[in-house]
Amino acid sequence: MTESAAVAVDRIAHKPKNDRPRRRIPYAGLGFITVFFLIVVFGQWIAPYDYEYWDMENITQPPVWMTDGSWQHILGTDPLGRDVLSRIIHGARFSLAIALSCLIVYGTIGIILGLTSGFLGGTVDMVIMRICDLWMGLPPIITAILIVSVMGPSSKAIIIYIGISGWPGYTRIVRGECMSVAQNDFIRLARVAGCSNFRIIASHIFPNIVNTLTILVTMDIGGLIILTATLSFLGLGTQPPSPDWGLMMNEGRQYITYAWWLVVFPGVAILFAVLGFNLVGDWLRDILDPKQKLR
Repeated sequence: MTESAAVAVDRIAHKPKNDRPRRRIPYAGLGFITVFFLIVVFGQWIAPYDYEYWDMENITQPPVWMTDGSWQHILGTDPLGRDVLSRIIHGARFSLAIALSCLIVYGTIGIILGLTSGFLGGTVDMVIMRICDLWMGLPPIITAILIVSVMGPSSKAIIIYIGISGWPGYTRIVRGECMSVAQNDFIRLARVAGCSNFRIIASHIFPNIVNTLTILVTMDIGGLIILTATLSFLGLGTQPPSPDWGLMMNEGRQYITYAWWLVVFPGVAILFAVLGFNLVGDWLRDILDPKQKLR
């Protein structure tokens, strides 16, 4: 063995065990999420104006670094004189609230049905899975149009649409995890000890799938922010004067030739928020998923 090879082998042998995980921590993603939640929590005090405040003397004002820009409106104003920065800050709270509401609705439905299907099996499992297959076969856009036509475009319509269309994915994943955990010996011992089905699910199975649910929730928040912004951009979601990021892009697209900041800055906000949640979700999957650990 040459001297250089021996030095390389020695470095690998004495490499700190925790060096690799430290290098894999998504500092950028954690930073984006931290800023996002700080804006959500303290946005009411951070924003220089209310999202409905109008300044008709400064309509379509460019950002501060451009000609005719002003420090009073750092990211410019829209055609109604509303401060773009303030609307983006307030929009973070709207986006997260809608995303979490959707997640709670279809996550709760999916977890309950998935645990029931995976634990009981048999006819119950077959019926729930066939309903999932049928539900996933419905065209999403048709379902969205139907709900909006009945309820009208609003944030409630978005929550109901996503809530009733997103649960089959959670049901399938939770069912698979539940069936895997149910094969363990401690579940058999719990049955012998006389534990009820509800107690076995709540005390023994559910705690063992929390890691999977944590990964799913983190990964889904970013996707839900994009989905809700898309529906609002198409006019199927929240309506003016809401500061929803998708709605802001929809309102500003007709002025993009001379007021590009009305579209670009809300889009950048969506980009960083989604990127942060996706990076952290990938990192949590590497840490919490046993299959990833083995790899």
